[in-house]
Amino acid sequence: MKNLSILGSTGSIGTNALEVVRRFPERFSVAALSAKSNLDTLAAQIVEFNPELVSVFDEAGAAWLKSLLPAECSTEIVYGREGYRQTAECAAADTVVTAMVGAAGLEPTIAAIKAGKTICLANKETLVMAGDYVMPLAGAHQVDILPIDSEHSAIFQCLEGNRRQDLARILLTASGGPFRTRAADTFAEITLEDALDHPNWSMGPKITIDSATLMNKGLEVIEAKHLFNVSLEQIEVVIHPQSIIHSMVAYRDGSVMAQLGVPDMKGAIAYALSYPERLALGQPWPDFTELARFDFEKPDLARFPCLALAFEAVRRGGTCPAVLNAANETAVALFLDRQIQFNDIPALISQTMQNHTVITGPELDEIMAADQWARETVTGLLA
Repeated sequence: MKNLSILGSTGSIGTNALEVVRRFPERFSVAALSAKSNLDTLAAQIVEFNPELVSVFDEAGAAWLKSLLPAECSTEIVYGREGYRQTAECAAADTVVTAMVGAAGLEPTIAAIKAGKTICLANKETLVMAGDYVMPLAGAHQVDILPIDSEHSAIFQCLEGNRRQDLARILLTASGGPFRTRAADTFAEITLEDALDHPNWSMGPKITIDSATLMNKGLEVIEAKHLFNVSLEQIEVVIHPQSIIHSMVAYRDGSVMAQLGVPDMKGAIAYALSYPERLALGQPWPDFTELARFDFEKPDLARFPCLALAFEAVRRGGTCPAVLNAANETAVALFLDRQIQFNDIPALISQTMQNHTVITGPELDEIMAADQWARETVTGLLA
């Protein structure tokens, strides 16, 4: 049996991971949970799964959560950065699902690696911000990092059983989001509701906006570069609106392997949790006779500049990807709060990157400082 700590248990990845646990109680138990919000949901998860440790964002949240729990509940409630670190290091857990949203997931993931836990990685920002730090750290602690993102899980599966030296290219697929065919001259009219209406996937608001701008695909490019130790030139983004092919790997003999499935995160989550086994999830296979066709397009970098900015951040290197990520998180939060327009997101990110002096080969504290600088810069640009 695997004992899990799930960081970000009330989000879309966390709730799907718990659904896998619920369906296979003989395979998994829950040792620890953490969340920032949705405390009513978290309280219900505590009652159902009885973890020994739970962390929340702040002291007020911890007090409120305790008030929601039955008096006989023995779960320890902690909070803040130290609380998140404790759940990542929880002695009772051997596997940590890192599903926290954004840069907040970096420090707990590092703590879990140092504690020798197997990492099921959904927090792509960990590798975007600090891939050059995190991957060697995982190697030094002999820790496996198993991807949960559907695209990276697909690549991982396509690489299984093949020689890495035969890898030629990663073909990272993208749905294209809700604005794939929308005229660029109407982007200024895009509303929050438009951007949150993803055609294929049901996700949290931040990642849904990232999918609408294609920044999510840019972050995935950076994640793939570190996770699979390839060059930027070996990664190609391919728009595939049906979202049935989750990604592909091309080999030097001209062969291409693809991983296919219906758009549902439970498949990728279950594969990471049960690796190298596959669980009998009862998921439907794609009905190819109904699909009839697959479509592919090149991404339009002029219409979706966030993807181009991600490639630029990789080329500049050092602290630039951390700045890209922090600027994007801040801009998306402003858009979700209806303080800026859709087109302002890439504009604010671009200006912040232009204002940044890159630090090459940064230490972790320099990465965190660049993250904070970028957030303050975006706020200053808005003012």
